[in-house]
Amino acid sequence: MKHTFIAIFFATLSLFVGAQPLAGTVAPAGVDAERARISADRASLEAGFLAEDAACYKKFAVNRCLGDVNTKRREAMADLRRQEILLNDEERRVRGIAQIRKLEEKSSTEKQQAEAASRAKALDDYQSRQGREMQKSDAQATAGASEKAASQASTERLRDNQRKAQARTDKQAEAANAAKIFNARQKEAKERRSQHERDRLNKAKPPAQSLPLPE
Repeated sequence: MKHTFIAIFFATLSLFVGAQPLAGTVAPAGVDAERARISADRASLEAGFLAEDAACYKKFAVNRCLGDVNTKRREAMADLRRQEILLNDEERRVRGIAQIRKLEEKSSTEKQQAEAASRAKALDDYQSRQGREMQKSDAQATAGASEKAASQASTERLRDNQRKAQARTDKQAEAANAAKIFNARQKEAKERRSQHERDRLNKAKPPAQSLPLPE
């Protein structure tokens, strides 16, 4: 009967372990209850055997009676000891399974954390790469705009210099033309004055006397 109870207990305990993990340092309540039951049986049997020992002393064949009682005592105690050994083995097995599951859960958690860290790093690397590419693109765009602005400024300066040079050329041409006109007018005026002076002198000159007629 006791062996049947132990078998049923172990089967129930195995189902319990399969249903939920156990802490590695805490025994299930059923294990403690079974161990208490074994202790109670041992105490009860020992009390019964002590009573039988006392009864043997009232019999004629005391030694034989005591020997029979001791034989029954050893068999009963050995049976309880076997139950304890089975219980301890099962408890170690349960704790081993619980420890394995605990390690598996820890490993799974660490694996998930590692995968999450890997994904976060990959995302960070992608964002950093995108940032660098955007900075490079902005730098190229800025350089292109600066180069275009510099080219436009250079072209505008060249055009301005050309306009200034043309203005100077036009001004010099106008000045040369004005000087030419001025010199021509001066020359014309001088010639008029000279002509006027010649005309005045001719009018002021006395008429020439006629030569005497020959006699």
